[in-house]
Amino acid sequence: MKLEDLILVSVDDHAIEPPNAFARHMPAKYKGREPRVENHKGRDVWVFEEKATGYMGLNSVVGRPKEEYGMEPLGYEQMRRGTWDIKARVDDMNANGVLGSICFPTFPGFAGQRFQSYEDRGVSLAAIQAYNDWHLHDWCNAAPGRFIPLMMVPWFDMQAAAEEVKRLAKQGVHALTFSDNPTVHGYPSIHNSYWDPLWKACADNDVVLCCHIGTGVKAAHASDESPIDAWITSMPISISNSAADWIWAPMWKKFPKLRMALSEGGIGWIPYLLERANFTHNHHNAWTNSNFGGRNPSDIFNEHIITCFIEDEFGLRNLDFINVDKVTWECDYPHSDCTWPESANVFWKQSQHLSDEVINKITHLNAMREFSYDPFAILGRENCTVGALKAQAKHVSIEPACGMGGAAPLRDPERPVTSGDINKMFAAADAQTAL
Repeated sequence: MKLEDLILVSVDDHAIEPPNAFARHMPAKYKGREPRVENHKGRDVWVFEEKATGYMGLNSVVGRPKEEYGMEPLGYEQMRRGTWDIKARVDDMNANGVLGSICFPTFPGFAGQRFQSYEDRGVSLAAIQAYNDWHLHDWCNAAPGRFIPLMMVPWFDMQAAAEEVKRLAKQGVHALTFSDNPTVHGYPSIHNSYWDPLWKACADNDVVLCCHIGTGVKAAHASDESPIDAWITSMPISISNSAADWIWAPMWKKFPKLRMALSEGGIGWIPYLLERANFTHNHHNAWTNSNFGGRNPSDIFNEHIITCFIEDEFGLRNLDFINVDKVTWECDYPHSDCTWPESANVFWKQSQHLSDEVINKITHLNAMREFSYDPFAILGRENCTVGALKAQAKHVSIEPACGMGGAAPLRDPERPVTSGDINKMFAAADAQTAL
């Protein structure tokens, strides 16, 4: 295999919702109450039920020089067009050699958590459904074969959640974004039977739960004086606590066809987690009453949990310790960890020791199987390779765009940027956009 022969499907990217995303999909009953973009004190903000966001383009810094990665866009004009315009997104995917993409929401929160706490459940459900319809029809279906659609559901009404899963699964949606720990948002734990109607609907309709880092227990800032590098380092593995919780959760016995993904979690730490889980069960089950029916916790993980990585050389060299049939690749466009426009080169460099069979599993076959995604039937396999896609993008500029603007943390050349600097920047944004 040559680099040009790779077929890349990213199971974790993000869309910045365009200003008109909700308007034409909200039912007539709620016209005028849909989420909308307003210019507030010189910046674009999303407003819903008279509450405004602080930053509408969270970490959408793709296309900037790395010196500007710490800046936060204050409006659409300060982001690369591919973040919010579907045609430009496909151009950027082609330029990067990426065939397919799962796009997590931004304004609603990566798991749709923003819509789960409003007093009026009716307008919240309408906004969730409007988002789903925009995402499927205006975003994914605008480029057939290029996207794996991702739904969100109401957490406050399990019957409505199950019905939304069924409605969208009939239209080919087989991924659902969900919090890795909903207790953080005031909802029952994943051990609670409250969620059983949702688990059942997902299992019955071949829908994968996608739990993105930061949607539940977030990486902790050790102190305001800690360099922000420490926090960035811990972000992917911050989901390890939730990963352990999901291993011991009861839904796998009740709904054996259910699956979930640790989106943007990485894979290098998984072998030790599984070793520790097996040790914990076998060493402590006499008093904890842990019961896996004669099996190990690692068996549950390897059967039900999909892992996802951007760059992970250590993980790729230790695939013997995890289930390679559940390993998937991601780009994370348009966030600062993403490898655009060099994703193919980065992966190729890290995968030279792998067989073509394993490379194909990780880059696209696993994602295609797990998410019921068949781009070859639409586009033809020969048109899906890195080489074929890049040939369509000769008109796309991939040069860094300097000076795009945005908010920036206080910079002191005599010391590192700290967690406190970043927290102050976001607090200032919240204060400035308060209605």
